[in-house]
Amino acid sequence: MVSEPVKLQGIISLGEDFELDLRAYELRRDERTLKLERIPMQVLLFLIEHRNELVTREQIVEKIWSKDVFFDTDNSINGAIRKIRQVLRDDPEQPRFIQTITGQGYRFIAAVQCEVAVPTENSANGGQTPSLLDALPARSPVASQTEIPEVPPSRPESRKKLRLVYAALATVMVAGVAGWVLWARAHQTPPTTRKVMLAVLPFQNLTGDATQEYFSDGLTEEMLTQLGNLDPQHIGVIARTSIMRYKNNQPSLESVVRELGVDYVLEGSVRRDADKVRITAQLIQTRDQTHLWAREYDRELSSLLSVQSEIAREVADEIQLTLGEKKHGEAAPQSPLSAEALQAYDLYLRGRYVWNKRTPQSFRQAADYFQQSIAKQPSYAKAYAGLADTYALMSNYGYAEPAAVMPKARTAALTALQLDDGLAEAHTSLALIVESYDWDWKTAESEYRRAIELNPNYATAHQWYAEYLGFQGRFDEALAESERARQLDPLSLIVASDRGAIFLFARQYDRAIEQFRAVIEAEPDSPRAHLILFAYAQKGQFAEALQGTQQWRRAESGPWTWAVEAYVHGRAGQQAQARQALVKMEQANRRWHLDPAPMYATAYAGMNQRDESIAWLEKAFAQHSNLIDALTVDPVYDSLRSDPRFQDLLRRVGSSNQ
Repeated sequence: MVSEPVKLQGIISLGEDFELDLRAYELRRDERTLKLERIPMQVLLFLIEHRNELVTREQIVEKIWSKDVFFDTDNSINGAIRKIRQVLRDDPEQPRFIQTITGQGYRFIAAVQCEVAVPTENSANGGQTPSLLDALPARSPVASQTEIPEVPPSRPESRKKLRLVYAALATVMVAGVAGWVLWARAHQTPPTTRKVMLAVLPFQNLTGDATQEYFSDGLTEEMLTQLGNLDPQHIGVIARTSIMRYKNNQPSLESVVRELGVDYVLEGSVRRDADKVRITAQLIQTRDQTHLWAREYDRELSSLLSVQSEIAREVADEIQLTLGEKKHGEAAPQSPLSAEALQAYDLYLRGRYVWNKRTPQSFRQAADYFQQSIAKQPSYAKAYAGLADTYALMSNYGYAEPAAVMPKARTAALTALQLDDGLAEAHTSLALIVESYDWDWKTAESEYRRAIELNPNYATAHQWYAEYLGFQGRFDEALAESERARQLDPLSLIVASDRGAIFLFARQYDRAIEQFRAVIEAEPDSPRAHLILFAYAQKGQFAEALQGTQQWRRAESGPWTWAVEAYVHGRAGQQAQARQALVKMEQANRRWHLDPAPMYATAYAGMNQRDESIAWLEKAFAQHSNLIDALTVDPVYDSLRSDPRFQDLLRRVGSSNQ
């Protein structure tokens, strides 16, 4: 139990140089006022009143918001404690002010000195001991809006309607988020020409149903898409790959800023029942951890369209934003979606959810979901783009024969563009297809550029375009484009691995090794990062390369591990060991059923068996293997470059850098 609060008046010394002036309602250090918002200040005062005592989270909720509140108070308390610690420069691991009692609450442990620090027997409130918080202003509007009943558990028959709600509420919230960000950019002094960077942290699924994770993920992705398209010249939105790293944990704001380099963070949660949906969202300015706005949307599904306009007006009134003559914060009216369209959207979300796992099984599942989505709504361009991405990566990852899936990928991409020529994802899909299957370099570059023009915040377009430029030997351009992808997706291991590949192709082996090592430290099983073994081999570090193949094989004993080992042994002049590895490769591939041509071509190139290597390269060319993309720049084939047969192969591939 928390005892009666101690009455504190005047100026309170918190130790060191901190003092709390209750008359001015300010926290100061060395006579400098420190910024601390209302809720963190209230929590701090409550803890000080009961210093050296355990204060539970429930007691904080009841005191600050009232016990009947329905709100994401856990996040609010976490945020308040985080801000208090930041301003007091307190370390949660070695606290000087606020001690966390795991699973229970907090304790204020610093010494306190003040003008008056004694309990009073009587007061204006009829003998009750007054609290510091009693004299503070009334609760903020955000807090008062949350005093609504709990939403009962959801019913299965209502789930179809929720897709419309998620997409629509994402639309109207975008206006508010972008409004604050753009307002801040417009009022910076001096003005800056760099993009304002925003991270949308994964929306928390508070439904209590783990099978609904893809719904909250779908809302997150909808927010990313809409914010990314709103003002891409001025607002950069961190890509899905990076922000989903925070899905199953609650990172500190400091770590998000350090890892992503963002100016603003949007975070929120989702609750729902059969007829209602409740979404909370708050926008935080990372510079000073200011909560610019927080909103809670709790509405009937039946009044969706009017709710859209209502929320848009509320956001517009809140931010009062005008950018030039284009006013933000107003949602365009939307037509209701049919039952088939809602089902198509649901299936699309499921498809993207499993597609992002990028395994053979998940690709097959994704293709099935996208096909079902198209069957429900044949005019749904995004579903066709998702199907194109699935088939293209199944080929490029070696999970399916190119001739079996690439024509399907092309048909899906072209259909998506026919339905929506302004869809950046579809242009990116087509670019990858014509690059890796047709070796139509001119069209590929045109499509990549068009995708980036349509959506400069689409990190995958920058990533794949950087790889394209690397294959063309345009390494300075490739690294610049790779850096743009990194800025938009700073935690993506595949973006980092592709950058290492560019260094490898540019013969910058030390930089390649450094880049790949960083990826392997984060994810030892990353297949793309094992290109480090070729960098070691090019430097003559065969022991390191062989050790790397053995480590790789402990995680994944696939045919490629043996192909690379055969290559390394061959480069080291160990022909007997190379032949043994080649036999192991053949045995392993009887289980994996991967395209053998690239593996044989690589192994024989290391063993300096030119005829065999070129013969297998010809087979790879005939079946349109994606290995051919990098033929012009890949150092693996440097020993073949003087051979006229190899030169003829390059000519037929059509690279501009022969």
